[in-house]
Amino acid sequence: MNIEIPDKLFFKIGEVASITGVKPHVLRYWESEFGNFSPSKSRTKQRQYQKKDIELVLTLKDLLYTQGFTIAGARKAVRSSKKNQNSKKSSQNNHELLLDVREELRSLRSFLN
Repeated sequence: MNIEIPDKLFFKIGEVASITGVKPHVLRYWESEFGNFSPSKSRTKQRQYQKKDIELVLTLKDLLYTQGFTIAGARKAVRSSKKNQNSKKSSQNNHELLLDVREELRSLRSFLN
């Protein structure tokens, strides 16, 4: 699944369809089914997808078409994937904080000795 996404800020639905191989009506359906997938709209009411939206479309396409997930199963997989990413970030932040505290304690100990 190595698809090259052009370096643009916004993409129209037709561009997303050609990049991902998913038809526009399917993209609109997925918007209604997946709450975390909602492209912004321009003043002319056209959908404006961002790179993160295209990455999510590619993930959904893989889950639904390649791995055989149902819509409900794909929804759960996407949610759990986001939770895992958030917990990894928080554990990494905690680790960095502990390292900072350790360094402060060492400097305090050397100051007191």
